[in-house]
Amino acid sequence: MKEKIRTILMERGGFVSGQELSELLGVSRTAVWKAIRQLEEAGYEIEAVRNKGYRLVSEPDLLTAEAISARLCTKWAGQEILSFDEIDSTNNEVKRRAEAAAGHGLLAVSEVQTAGRGRMGRPWSSPAGSGIWMSLLLRPALAPIQASGLTLVMALAVREAIVTMTGAACGIKWPNDIVSEGRKVCGILTEMSAEPDRINHIVIGVGINVTDDSFPEEICDRAISIWQICGQKIRRAELIAEILKQFELFFDRYLQNGDMSALLEDYNAALINRGQKVRVLDPAGEYEAVAEGINASGALIVEKDGMRKEIISGEVSVRGVYGYV
Repeated sequence: MKEKIRTILMERGGFVSGQELSELLGVSRTAVWKAIRQLEEAGYEIEAVRNKGYRLVSEPDLLTAEAISARLCTKWAGQEILSFDEIDSTNNEVKRRAEAAAGHGLLAVSEVQTAGRGRMGRPWSSPAGSGIWMSLLLRPALAPIQASGLTLVMALAVREAIVTMTGAACGIKWPNDIVSEGRKVCGILTEMSAEPDRINHIVIGVGINVTDDSFPEEICDRAISIWQICGQKIRRAELIAEILKQFELFFDRYLQNGDMSALLEDYNAALINRGQKVRVLDPAGEYEAVAEGINASGALIVEKDGMRKEIISGEVSVRGVYGYV
């Protein structure tokens, strides 16, 4: 009942009389009033005016399937959404669903992750109400060797969505971080199940710091939130919807050739360490080089002592010479 009333108030935008709501839903005016009270208790601000009815003024920043679906304009991404108050990890949940034959485009979101993680198994802080912790299931018609580029595709989508919604200055730190002011605002983790000649499924996890105003001491020097960057309290459901919209667009371009060739200009323009000195953390030995950009396979091209080398995601990490970026 309350979800139906919320949807009607959202779609109308203005006042809807209690009588009209009761007739639309086939319930009593008292039942409508009780549902309105339940929405208010859940954090919705609803204006009630005699002889005019009810008007939705604002809604809480909720990560629910209903809140996200109401804003979606995608063909397949997020057409099925799982939302949780708490879970071990959205990547874990989507992998479990993938093994149970869930379809392409399934999205999982959670207010809290108890076992969130980043690249190379690093823990990822996922406090309640402050960020976006989500994972998207893909079943693309690609060879396994082409899968790693999808991390870069998601990075493009997240950056474009943040810029579109806030105008914030941010860039991509190859391969999987969105950064601003020298600190990370988003991390991306891609995991795959595959046979030698085909992909079973790919799970792309995204963690975004949205409304945080502080971070744990161990990461405060390298983490930042959208709120800290631009002072805007954006709604997380709206940002998720924009990310999925942008991802579909970039994903379609990636599929044209099965690599980054159609996206090279976009990615290299957003690459924050392009033309900068970087420290390559290679297990065989660290060294400094200059980042030149990525190639069609998504590898980072660096130049050292006049020699160019391809850095492949998963084998090494790249850091700034004097800091995180």
